[in-house]
Amino acid sequence: MAEDPHQEEALGKAYDAHLMRRLVAYVRPYRGQMALAVALIVLSSVLDLVGPLATAVALDLFVKPAGGGTVSGLSRWVLGRLAAAGLHPDRATGLAWCGVVYLVSLLSTFGVLYWQSYVMQLMGQRIMRDLRREVFAKLQRLQVAFFDRNPVGRLVTRATTDVDALNELFTAGLVSVFGDVVTLLGIVCVLFALNWRLALVTFSILPLLLLITLWFKARARDMYRQVRVWIARINAYLQEHISGMAVVQLFGREEPALAEFRAINKTHRDVNVKTIFYYAVYYPAVELTTSLGLALIIWYGGGRVLAGALSIGALVAFFQYAQRFYEPISDLSDKYNILQAAMASSERIFKLLDSPVEIATPAAPYEPEALPALPSAAAATVPAGPRARAVRGEVELDHVSFEYKAGEPVLRDVSFRIEPGQSVAVVGHTGAGKSTLASLLLRFYDPQAGSVRVDGVDVRQWDLGTLRRSIAMVLQDVFLFAGNLADNVTLGDPAISGERLRWAAREARALDFIERLPQGFDTAVQERGAGLSVGQKQLVSFARALAFDPAILILDEATSSVDTETEQRIQEALDRLLVGRTSLVIAHRLSTVQRCDRILVMHKGELREFGTHQELLARRGIYYRLYLLQYRDQLGGEVGPAPDVALPGVTSPP
Repeated sequence: MAEDPHQEEALGKAYDAHLMRRLVAYVRPYRGQMALAVALIVLSSVLDLVGPLATAVALDLFVKPAGGGTVSGLSRWVLGRLAAAGLHPDRATGLAWCGVVYLVSLLSTFGVLYWQSYVMQLMGQRIMRDLRREVFAKLQRLQVAFFDRNPVGRLVTRATTDVDALNELFTAGLVSVFGDVVTLLGIVCVLFALNWRLALVTFSILPLLLLITLWFKARARDMYRQVRVWIARINAYLQEHISGMAVVQLFGREEPALAEFRAINKTHRDVNVKTIFYYAVYYPAVELTTSLGLALIIWYGGGRVLAGALSIGALVAFFQYAQRFYEPISDLSDKYNILQAAMASSERIFKLLDSPVEIATPAAPYEPEALPALPSAAAATVPAGPRARAVRGEVELDHVSFEYKAGEPVLRDVSFRIEPGQSVAVVGHTGAGKSTLASLLLRFYDPQAGSVRVDGVDVRQWDLGTLRRSIAMVLQDVFLFAGNLADNVTLGDPAISGERLRWAAREARALDFIERLPQGFDTAVQERGAGLSVGQKQLVSFARALAFDPAILILDEATSSVDTETEQRIQEALDRLLVGRTSLVIAHRLSTVQRCDRILVMHKGELREFGTHQELLARRGIYYRLYLLQYRDQLGGEVGPAPDVALPGVTSPP
């Protein structure tokens, strides 16, 4: 992806054989429908040739004065076939027959084009379904770092606008161009059969038409690229500011944001206006050129009719065929734009699909033995979890170093071990690397040095699904999906029973407020949980974690958005719920970590202290300073900053 998060990639070639081969792969499952559509469009092209021929026969045989004027070769052939069949229709009957033939050809063309359009649109919708499903599946496999580098607006564009551009290629591009080519070839053959000299006159304007089309193509291509660039910026800007509307309104940034959007939108409009200018020049120029061709037909063909070298029917047929011949040529610019849009979109889509999945399940993952869902002491009171446990809960970091950006370390040689069932807290200043520990444990990222182990096995050897199903995480910034409360707790997992759903909500202290809602667990949840308080959303997130019966529970500032009373109730529930589970509690508020078995103190990416609450206070190091900073109002006095150097008496963890 490009460096500028709002910038679309520059367009590649208007036609790329490699990309086209990849696109054709999506058509193969529907090749039967494609073959039917091609057959129908060939049939419609043949039917298009019937009308002018019927007109020529009607004029030559049944409209012109008896015995006067020249008769075209086609009309003589038709007259011979009628005589051989013993048919000698009068003028009225002959005109009626020609009219019926013309009408039948029109109705047949309508029916054929209807089914051809229906088949192609159906195929296009199925291809879009397949492609969008593949794009979304790819997005779900990509590592978190990928989304750090790519704005959501751009990724949404890949699955929407870009896929729509490919649909146009399949439904209105490839097959339509093929039909145009068949029609053009058929008209060329008929015109040369009628009169080769007049055919050459008809085609004499093609070089001029080609020059106009090349001029338009060169300029429209650059304008099209700029339109794509600015529509991508609009999408990204809208997604970012709509998602952050609360911040915009909170700080009164509505007017500056609107001004910035107006500038982007204005530039997008200006680029489109330039595109409209080229279209406004191109189509009248094409119309003028084709009108010149029709004038040449009338001038030269009329002279041939007066000289007795061409029939009036053939001249009219030439006129009709010329109109049909110039029309697909003038439409080639639209087909070119469709092809160009499809190539640009396919390049971006395939670039996304080809993005390397840097964090994935290994080819031969570690296969743990199934463990009991809960300790036997709690089994009688707690409903069974959705699946058997695969993790005992032992966590170890062995000399782990990590950096999000090269040269900016976040963790430096961190080592510690958590026994199964042990509760460990991680504290430290903002940016100390606390949440990064959880991300490495969940394998959202891989460390640059050292290893993260679960049950003694490096997380890089685990099946990702098994590992992440064994760990639940409650974040400070809770994300709820549109749906209802029950679905947000179970995430649609049918293995979580209604009994366990209620148990998880009750133990997380969320059941009380849920039952007070008019529809209880069926209460609709709007996008991102709008309508629920921050504390309520956090309680729902807590219930979600418990419902999945994790062996390891990570609480990342999980109680920061609830009141003190609710926090106390959750802490009481945790005393029972954490039995048989390993817990990693990340917190700034030291009141939430004092009951943990052990506390790890992070400072500037390093593990500087560890021990119990009382041991760390007695050591009078970084933890002691943090404690004084939080409780200085109660304790009185001023407190200096935490030390930046190693403290006496701090040893490496076991």
